[in-house]
Amino acid sequence: MEQLVRPSAALALLGACVVAALVMAHPLALALLAVILLVLLLRTPWRRARLFLLGIAVSSFGLFVIWPLTEHKGSHPLWNGPIVPVLGSIDVTREELAAGAVQTLRLATVALAFALWALMLDHDRLVREARLARRSVLTVALATRLIPTLERDAVGFVEALRGRGVEVEGLRGRSRLLAPLVASSLERALTLAESMEARGYGRPGRAPVLRARFNWRERAALAFSLLLLVSSLLWL
Repeated sequence: MEQLVRPSAALALLGACVVAALVMAHPLALALLAVILLVLLLRTPWRRARLFLLGIAVSSFGLFVIWPLTEHKGSHPLWNGPIVPVLGSIDVTREELAAGAVQTLRLATVALAFALWALMLDHDRLVREARLARRSVLTVALATRLIPTLERDAVGFVEALRGRGVEVEGLRGRSRLLAPLVASSLERALTLAESMEARGYGRPGRAPVLRARFNWRERAALAFSLLLLVSSLLWL
């Protein structure tokens, strides 16, 4: 995506996908949008995308299982369960499954769009191109960059412990990495803040940035983003 269009156009397209996923009600349209984003995500290196895919799969499956048990609607029961205090009757109907599928597809689509934002966009170039809410874009870009950085730090800690004869296994062993990961992230944040201050970030005035005109691919991406927004609001 980032090789074909500039990051700002790709961000507009991903934003349109997120808005469309939140307002769409047709499951087939949501499924098609999720499949397209999934295909784009699978083009990234597997080692970088696997954690995102695992998180999306687990959260989506959990939502699909929990949704019919917490909602009470429909007149076509598929399973009648016990009556639980506060929650009431735990049953599963055909309408609840359909609503759960729609909500699951919405969650998966939004999560896939975020994964593409995190893995495929050039955040440095995006900050340079930003004209509106530039500080907000910088904050989100820095927070997003923290995810792969923490992953690299965790791999380094595991290799260092393995060199000392300590194997990190299981949930309990990996949870012990939490404290050094937080400490390293705080230290990195302080270093980044000092470097930004040394380079004059936040001072009045700004160096001029030359911006190239949008090419036909980027204009097509923006036009498709607008078309997706309009169609999702009016018809889907």
